[in-house]
Amino acid sequence: MGIVLNQSFKNTIITYIGFAIGAINTLYLYPVFLGATYYALTNYITSAANVIMPLFAIGMQNTLVKFYSQYKTEEEREQFLSFTALFPILMCIPLGIIGLFFFDDITAFVSKENPVVKEFMLLIPFIGICMAYFEIFYAWARVHMHSVFGNFIKEVGLRLLSTVALIGLYFKWISLVEFVYVTAAIYFLAFMVTMFYAFYIKRPNFQITIPENVKAVMEYTFYIILSGSVANLLLDGDKLMLNQYMKIENIAYYSVATYIALVISVPSRAMHQIVYPITAKLMHENKHDELNSLYKKTSINLQMVGGFVMLCIFVNISQLYELVPKEYSGGIAVVFMIGLSKYFDLILGNNNAIIFNTKYYRMVLYLGLMLVVLTIVLNMIFIPIFGIFGSAFATLLSITLYSLAKLLFVVKKLHLYPFTKETIYSALLTFALFLVFYFWEFPFFQLISIALKSILVTILYVYLNYKFKISPDINKVIDSLLGKIGIKI
Repeated sequence: MGIVLNQSFKNTIITYIGFAIGAINTLYLYPVFLGATYYALTNYITSAANVIMPLFAIGMQNTLVKFYSQYKTEEEREQFLSFTALFPILMCIPLGIIGLFFFDDITAFVSKENPVVKEFMLLIPFIGICMAYFEIFYAWARVHMHSVFGNFIKEVGLRLLSTVALIGLYFKWISLVEFVYVTAAIYFLAFMVTMFYAFYIKRPNFQITIPENVKAVMEYTFYIILSGSVANLLLDGDKLMLNQYMKIENIAYYSVATYIALVISVPSRAMHQIVYPITAKLMHENKHDELNSLYKKTSINLQMVGGFVMLCIFVNISQLYELVPKEYSGGIAVVFMIGLSKYFDLILGNNNAIIFNTKYYRMVLYLGLMLVVLTIVLNMIFIPIFGIFGSAFATLLSITLYSLAKLLFVVKKLHLYPFTKETIYSALLTFALFLVFYFWEFPFFQLISIALKSILVTILYVYLNYKFKISPDINKVIDSLLGKIGIKI
């Protein structure tokens, strides 16, 4: 776990810095500088782009990670890199033609409830293509064990540039409409910078060649497209559904709540950047015991770190919402529901990486498609009745069922088990601390109350997890850090 902990730690720090910048944007700058309508509009455009991104990438970011280590010669690897970078271009052309042919019909459908969307429809595929090629070149860097820079661009760079754009909006350097176009330009810049970084790590030798195992590559790619579409629809599909049933401002209220909850998944996002290629290598070499050990370690490490983040959010949620405009306050229940779904997905460790690298991945993807249908149906039922609360409940139910199905699949088919007795101890410890601190109100200004409560939670949580030896890996990190400053627990 050495390289995993090293790069995961760096990625986690980078990702949390990014989320801190994003929190400033989400909780203050977007609602105040941009307003609910254009905040919701920007969020809708990027969410829609994220949903269609797998079609443009055609799964090549995952295909690259899975197959790259299987090629034995440098020439074969160069040919494969060329294929993964050039082939999506061929797929973008027919998709663009189909999109242009049905453009009026698609525009009329998505702007039926909110006409403001109509003017910016072309930005959705543009940002989607930028996202797709960012992921491909990020994977290019990751297979060479360089995950930190791409993570910095994704988590910090995008948000920092958005902050600059918001400041420009505040000083009237740009208008509200121009801000939306600047957002698209930011995604284009991120793609270009990541591409040049990938070329710096491994200089391209582009060749118009087809890999010898093209049948296996394309079959895997097809299912990864389905998988990526499933994952992104579960992540952003609710915002697209809200646009069809409610005024667009509700997307802004929902986005603030989901952003707060998504902070829980940050440790998972950081660790997976480096764990995914290691998982692919272990599976390719049939090292079952090492894979099972990695599965357990990623599960408990993510549960411990993610549980801490969730605990800090949940016990401070009332004070957090006092910092945003009052019209956003209806999202507190959304934070709890989305947060719990992310926590359950978090404790599955590198479950996704295992599934995507096994011959059984087809059935799980079909199940994922069924759950997307379920999500859409549940949203259609609950949004008209309960609004954003109904959408959050639909997401909670869908993601929980999907995560449970993936867990059972890995246990039954591959005989890999992520949970240990420490899993139960960690969950009970987190719940106990929640009961202690949630109802304890500090009579201070919100930020001071949040800081004081978070400090107390941190001290108790870290100390108790350390004493109960929930995660040996994290205990070693704590021992190392304390040893450097001469403290021994």
